[in-house]
Amino acid sequence: MAINGISSSIDIAISGLRAESTRMNVISANIANSNVTETPDGGPYRRQDVTLATDAENLGGVTIQGVAGDFSTAFKEVYQPGHPQADENGYVRMPNVELPIEMMNLVTASRAYEANAAVLKRYKNSIDVTLELLR
Repeated sequence: MAINGISSSIDIAISGLRAESTRMNVISANIANSNVTETPDGGPYRRQDVTLATDAENLGGVTIQGVAGDFSTAFKEVYQPGHPQADENGYVRMPNVELPIEMMNLVTASRAYEANAAVLKRYKNSIDVTLELLR
């Protein structure tokens, strides 16, 4: 519903809902895999992150650029000599997932999702009021 290259508020809110839903799914996968020490690719699970972008020129909401592994943080090494994945010194490489950070990210994604849902609700209410006035 773009008007003169500018998307409507409903399109922007829907793009925000999609983006935050994707973020919540990826964060949930990070939390679920926070103790996985061996993946099919070999090595521990690598934290995933969603890359988002905006079209600032046309005010078109947000787009999901992709989901990529976090290579900026190192894997944790934990001393567990009895673990099957332990090296010769007894250390196990653990995923680079920090649960407090993931929980904080989950809360912010949830709040952003709620904010976009509130925009849609207010838009619907304004349409309902407009229709009521036209009767």
